[in-house]
Amino acid sequence: MHRMGLLEILNPVNWESLKLGLLKDFLKFKNYKQFQPPQMKPAFMQRIDSHFTEFVNGLIAKSVQLESSPPAFSSPVELRAPPEHGKVFVARKSVLDELFEMKDIRTIHHVFIAFFIMIILCTLIVDSIDEGRLVVKFDLLVYAFGKSSVVFSTWLYMFLSTLTVPYGLFLLWAQGYHGSSHKTIRSTFFGGLFTIFQIFGLGVGPAYIAIAYNLPPASAAIVIFEQVRLLMKGYSFIRENTSRILSFTPQKTNTVQVPKVSQYLYFLFAPTLIYRDAYPRNPTIRWSYVATMFAEVLASLFYVHYISEIYIFPVFRKYGGEHFNVRGLVLCILHTMLPSSLATITLYYLLLHCWQNAFAEMLRFADRMFYKDWWNSTSYASYFRTMNVVVYDWLYYYAYKDFLWLFGKKFKAVAMLSVFLFSAVVHEYILAMTFGFFCPVLLFVYMCFGPFFNFILSDRRKSPIWTVILWLTLGLGTTMILYLYSLEWNAHKHCPLKNPTFLDYVKPRSWTCHLKV
Repeated sequence: MHRMGLLEILNPVNWESLKLGLLKDFLKFKNYKQFQPPQMKPAFMQRIDSHFTEFVNGLIAKSVQLESSPPAFSSPVELRAPPEHGKVFVARKSVLDELFEMKDIRTIHHVFIAFFIMIILCTLIVDSIDEGRLVVKFDLLVYAFGKSSVVFSTWLYMFLSTLTVPYGLFLLWAQGYHGSSHKTIRSTFFGGLFTIFQIFGLGVGPAYIAIAYNLPPASAAIVIFEQVRLLMKGYSFIRENTSRILSFTPQKTNTVQVPKVSQYLYFLFAPTLIYRDAYPRNPTIRWSYVATMFAEVLASLFYVHYISEIYIFPVFRKYGGEHFNVRGLVLCILHTMLPSSLATITLYYLLLHCWQNAFAEMLRFADRMFYKDWWNSTSYASYFRTMNVVVYDWLYYYAYKDFLWLFGKKFKAVAMLSVFLFSAVVHEYILAMTFGFFCPVLLFVYMCFGPFFNFILSDRRKSPIWTVILWLTLGLGTTMILYLYSLEWNAHKHCPLKNPTFLDYVKPRSWTCHLKV
């Protein structure tokens, strides 16, 4: 319940009506108690109980009314769709922002900032002693984010095409749909054009650029993440607005209500993958908060760079240049499990908290539920639901629920496995395009160990020991995946093929490359 809502419920008018009713009954009791004192006391108490019951019922009704109404700072446009129609957006903070309001949790955050400052100082001092001057090596970051001009031009092409093509196709289809005598053919034609754009214009085009220009890992990741994000946003826009046109009745109004370009443009930047004409909005922008978030983005990048350069990559260079063997895998996992887990958590914090909240604040986007308390999960099912709520919402409403709508609720297990497979394929595609080779390690882990752990670590298990097991398996799995990808990276670097066949592209090269580096 909103704080102002509670104050509105407990206003003086409500209290005065309660006191007035009690005063009238008390006067009645005082005037007539001399005639029937034994009988008047139960009647008086019954009247008091009646007044209190009426007062409490009024409080409950008022609270329900306030809960169902939009916040005071929201847009006058209807923000909430019925539950069966999709996600409901409400004004709320991110989980970590709420936790940072607690003094003890905020102190832990400050301790991490102190650790970061110590890392910078130690790095500068060590470099000054070794190099004789104050120098910080950023060779890894410079390489990983190289060819920035290609990245920016590719992003601009993807953004402008997503802004114009889906909106233009939808506008043309919607304006002539109800006046057309061949609605099915018209819908199929424009739906086919949109599918062609999604596959070739927004799918094949950026992927080809990433391969042709041999983009380094971080730059390729930016292009592919943006590609996937815009693909999902374009689909959501069409998916959410098609029903609006299909349910339109020309008898009531002669104008087809289609979203404005400004609404679609806002959605393309908003930190959500579910389209709405309007979202809950905050009244002001806290620019100090935006600056803090971007500063923490840079700090997190430096922290991941430091951990990788000092603790992870030296081990991968030592054990990742040889042919796969159990000894190298075990030693690599033992050496890098902790730093790999720290780097992964830092990346989560960078992308899901700092980056999302920075753009949400600049856009005054009030629903900050980008993630939940995934660190408290006792099962992998809960972990996947809470780790990235933005992506989970899209998969739930457009993949899982649509699958059940098509095939029936009795296929819930098949729907869950289908969504799991789709997510695994997309993640594997992102990694393949990022590193420039196909090595289905993540796909194998997703499809083999994912359902198994999802069944073993189910939602029925609530003991904290299962949270410990979840964290251990996450750390183990992350380190094993990084080690296997480092093997494949070195194999492609030191064992190039002159005339590769299609099988050479899909078969891991580390199986045949025995070069020791």
